[in-house]
Amino acid sequence: MIQKKICLLGAFSVGKTSLIRRYVDSLFTDKYLTTVGVKIDKKTLQVDGQDITLMIWDIAGEDDLTNIRTAYLRGMSGYILVVDGTRPHTCDTALSIHRMVRETVGDLPALFALNKADLKTQWQLDANQLKQLQQSGCPLLETSAKQDAGVEDMFHQLVRHMGV
Repeated sequence: MIQKKICLLGAFSVGKTSLIRRYVDSLFTDKYLTTVGVKIDKKTLQVDGQDITLMIWDIAGEDDLTNIRTAYLRGMSGYILVVDGTRPHTCDTALSIHRMVRETVGDLPALFALNKADLKTQWQLDANQLKQLQQSGCPLLETSAKQDAGVEDMFHQLVRHMGV
């Protein structure tokens, strides 16, 4: 069996934990629980007849006072950068984290998840931010942990992008 470490990264309260809970446990709750440090979940899936265990690292959000500990990134095979479409600054945070990860661990498979698609009418991302995400060289997906939209596809796309 193959094991792959993937990390979910982004600002506080963008939905990283909710996306993981939806994917791993098929659950969603509106209650906000702050992740402190890191929480690790595991999910086994089959890709082309081969069992793959994903070690999914839910890393505490980044803001002006808290940076991601680069030690958490060691050994990862790919990562998902989560953006909350209703909070434009989370896009800038995700792009900044993406640059930091590339400088720290190199060019690994990644994708951007525009989360909270169930609130799309309230999204506040401007055209320049969307253009920057599209020019990042990473796939860009819309997700909603609440509606279970795009969540499984997000993880499967990353796994395929990792060449598993």
